[in-house]
Amino acid sequence: MLDIFGLDALSEEIYRLMLTHPDKGVEGLADLVGTTEAQVRRALECLSELSLVSTSEQDLSGFRALNPETAMELLLAQQQSELTVAQMRLDATKAAAVKLVAAYSSLCPPYDDRDFERLVGPEEIGRHLAGFAALAETEVMTFAHGGAHPEEELVASRTPNVMLLERGIRMRTLYLDSLRNHQPTLHHMRWLSDRGAEVRTAASLPVRMVIVDRCQAVLPMRSADARVGAVVIRSEATVAALCALFEAKWEKATPFGSGPTVDDRGLSVQEAEVIRLLAEGLTDQAIAKRLGVSDRTARRIAAELMERLNARSRFEAGVRAVQRGWIPLEQVPDQAAPVGSDRDQ
Repeated sequence: MLDIFGLDALSEEIYRLMLTHPDKGVEGLADLVGTTEAQVRRALECLSELSLVSTSEQDLSGFRALNPETAMELLLAQQQSELTVAQMRLDATKAAAVKLVAAYSSLCPPYDDRDFERLVGPEEIGRHLAGFAALAETEVMTFAHGGAHPEEELVASRTPNVMLLERGIRMRTLYLDSLRNHQPTLHHMRWLSDRGAEVRTAASLPVRMVIVDRCQAVLPMRSADARVGAVVIRSEATVAALCALFEAKWEKATPFGSGPTVDDRGLSVQEAEVIRLLAEGLTDQAIAKRLGVSDRTARRIAAELMERLNARSRFEAGVRAVQRGWIPLEQVPDQAAPVGSDRDQ
């Protein structure tokens, strides 16, 4: 599990044994593992380099295992530092790549890839989406990602929606749970549902997306502002992956006619999603964007959950959430699973 930090299996086993058998020296650890004392000493050196153990004159092995929470925080801080350096290098590489492409493009004709097409500006995006609606033959799947839309935009979308539904096109649209509190959007969802469209809501959505007939998809070029531009994707493999993403979110989403529910953990769908996003390390701003709520609302929900978990930090909240079963272990990245959880047994 700790191999992501560069730890081999033997060193990890030694670390776990030191937590459960702090009275064992090098010889005792070697007997428990069934290896040589020399290999145990090499494992201890590796653990020391990663700050998972510290030197101790009182312990027979010469080392003492650090508390898992403290050790993980140190490892994560180290990796964050390395990530920052890597990001700086990546930014420099991107800048160099942009200059190279700019210089090369003046010498060569534009590259034409029929699997991908760029759309620039809201007018061009609107024209293409209208064309897709006119040519759709079987179904249209939509992630209505982002915050609430102005009522006039919702009303304007009804004409092409009616055309699709009257032609027998299956329409499935996923909105954010938070939009159930926005009356114009709530009214629009009811309007769609009454006319045969299938509508569900989810706590968060990864991106704004429209898929037509499972053969082409439209995604924004910038998630922060979908009006800037979009890309039409016709690549068979890419569209198939996007369809799988839609189906996975659709299966877990709440049908429009159903109200908010609380699961057996005592969490609403939105709270469960916030816990998951916190465990992934997302900021309040990123969580707010995923949920389609204000930064203030995201901070409030996160603070309330941390208080319920009696956690002082987000890392501690993730550990306690796993221990309480708030986050299913199969959804926790290996590096996030706390030592001592069921996964370690």
